Amino acid sequence: MRKSPYIESRLLIVAALALPAFALTAGCTSTSSATAGAPGELANDDASLAARVKAALVADPELKSLPVSVATYRGVVQLSGYVDSEIQTQKALALTRGVPGVQSVSNDLHLRPK
Repeated sequence: MRKSPYIESRLLIVAALALPAFALTAGCTSTSSATAGAPGELANDDASLAARVKAALVADPELKSLPVSVATYRGVVQLSGYVDSEIQTQKALALTRGVPGVQSVSNDLHLRPK
C-alpha cells in the first residue's frame, strides 16, 4: 500500500492532461452543409447548383451535344468549352443565369475552329 500515493498522483496528472484534450476535440465536430429544408426550397451548395445548370443545358436540344463544362464556386458558375456560334454562347449564358441560385456567370466558351 506504500505505492498508493504514487499511483494516485500519476492518475491525477493523466486526468489533468486528458481533460483539456477532450474539451478541445469536442469543439471540432463537423456540421452539415446547407440542405433543402422545405420541399420547395433549393439547396445552395455548389455541387447541386452545377448539376442544375448542367441539366438546364442538356435539356436544350441545341446545346445538349456541345462539350461544355460547368464549374461552380459559391454561386459563381463558370462555363467552359466549345460552341458552334455566338448565338449558342448567348443561349447557354441566358439559360445559366435563369437557374435559381446562380449569383453570376463566368464565360469561358470559345467558338470551334472551322
